[in-house]
Amino acid sequence: MIIKAKPIPMFFVRLGIGPLLWFYRRRFNKMIINDIDIKAGHSYILMCNHFGFLDGFFAYYLCFKLIKKQQKLKHIYTMSVKKQMEKNWWLKYSGSFSVEPGKRSVAESLDYAASLLNEPGNLLIYYPQGNLESAYIRHIEFKDGIYEIVTRTKGNCQLIWGSVLLEYFESTKQSVYFNLLDCGTNHDFDFEQLKENVNAHHLQSIKKNIRFTDE
Repeated sequence: MIIKAKPIPMFFVRLGIGPLLWFYRRRFNKMIINDIDIKAGHSYILMCNHFGFLDGFFAYYLCFKLIKKQQKLKHIYTMSVKKQMEKNWWLKYSGSFSVEPGKRSVAESLDYAASLLNEPGNLLIYYPQGNLESAYIRHIEFKDGIYEIVTRTKGNCQLIWGSVLLEYFESTKQSVYFNLLDCGTNHDFDFEQLKENVNAHHLQSIKKNIRFTDE
């Protein structure tokens, strides 16, 4: 049996996460987001490359600095390993629900994720790679989880990809570049095309950040 999320209202999430966003924001020189259109009346899957401890901060930063500014968000959800949720009881109140890779309950977790995305205004933060890898790898390997979630979702859901890259350049602090891609909706979903588009976008994002050197 999975542990289901019991998220607190978004007002209190913003109240609690605000100081953390402010604290971590001070660690960086600048944070640049390339804007995309957020579709009204949809739920959202925010997919990002998975490369470090601050991935959650970067995802929440995008939620509040981009998505929430264009469309109202009801709740933000994440999928967490069940063992971690059992150790940290408070995670379910932050929007986490459990998954046990390799167990029968995985299907229940995927169905639950899809049921959340059937409701407009809900957002799921998701890392399709499933493992931590360098932000500068040349190929993003997608696990099947995102396919299973999207094909189970019956409502209107927008898929968003973010290639998050960090550079120092002229500063002693790193700058963060959020290279976003609108990946369409669950109704025009094509898994192979998604992987192709994301990987082309990720490579282009790296090339854009390199500045002068051609690879």
